[in-house]
Amino acid sequence: MDPLSDVLSLLKPRSQFYAGLDAAGDWSFDFPPHEGIKFTAVMQGTCWGYTDDLEQPVRFEEGDCFLLNCGRRFVLASDPGLPPQDSGHILDAAYRDGIAVHNGGGEVFLISGRFDFTGNHAAVLFDALPAIVNIPKASSQAEILRWSLDQLVAELHSPQPGGALLSTHLVHLMLVQVLRLFLASCGEIPKGWFLALTDRQISPAIGAIHAEPARHWTLEELARVAGVSRTVFAQRFKALVGSTAMDYLARWRMLMAADRLRAGSESVSTIAFSLGYESESAFSTAFKRIMACSPTQYRRQVKGADERRELLPREMAAA
Repeated sequence: MDPLSDVLSLLKPRSQFYAGLDAAGDWSFDFPPHEGIKFTAVMQGTCWGYTDDLEQPVRFEEGDCFLLNCGRRFVLASDPGLPPQDSGHILDAAYRDGIAVHNGGGEVFLISGRFDFTGNHAAVLFDALPAIVNIPKASSQAEILRWSLDQLVAELHSPQPGGALLSTHLVHLMLVQVLRLFLASCGEIPKGWFLALTDRQISPAIGAIHAEPARHWTLEELARVAGVSRTVFAQRFKALVGSTAMDYLARWRMLMAADRLRAGSESVSTIAFSLGYESESAFSTAFKRIMACSPTQYRRQVKGADERRELLPREMAAA
């Protein structure tokens, strides 16, 4: 797979929530910080959005799509000058009915989805994204995205059997498509992993690492893949990604190892040798340095956390 597919597959995005907002008149809603990433598409009308760390509000027009990065309070409004109101009743209506209607609706219509990610390593993705990833007129640029949006709107307006599963896959498809458009069209990508994926020299090297993570890569070999000298490659990789190529390779191996420790019953030694380590001890030392715990401790911790998550819906249903 390509690096973007690798990362998204490893993080296992789960669509936890998708709904619509149909509004009219003057309105401004304050949405609390969230986990994961939110996706929103403006299907009708215009609105404004801002976070605390943005210098100016962002105007969204019909056809625009945007991703909202995690952990930030977000205000969505018909006019950025309006005092924001609590969004609790809007969220309650969206959870209950699929579409929250405000002031009778009919002027502005948005659809949104929220993604959570497995594990606690989503910083690979989040740290490389700005607070708001805005794709102006995305629905007119990408046929797949436009089709997906239309299908999701139809499901929200008229739920059908199997609609929950279909909608989840549609929102996943839209996430990938918006990230693609961000890579292809954004003129100012912040320093980090996404910026490196757009670089014609560093991107092939990242692709090579992802294609053969167990290989005993050297700077010279990766520089040859990039088509530049060892010195130029090392400097450019760190300038774009924010870490050395060897650190990136080691961290990617550990993220793969963490996924396998969570998912199955493979022995630590099997995982170690499959990722290019000559001994379980060397692998465990590298894992602890990067993940802050031993492989055995990590497996125990994540299995306990998964079991608690599985029990939570039953406890809520019984309440």
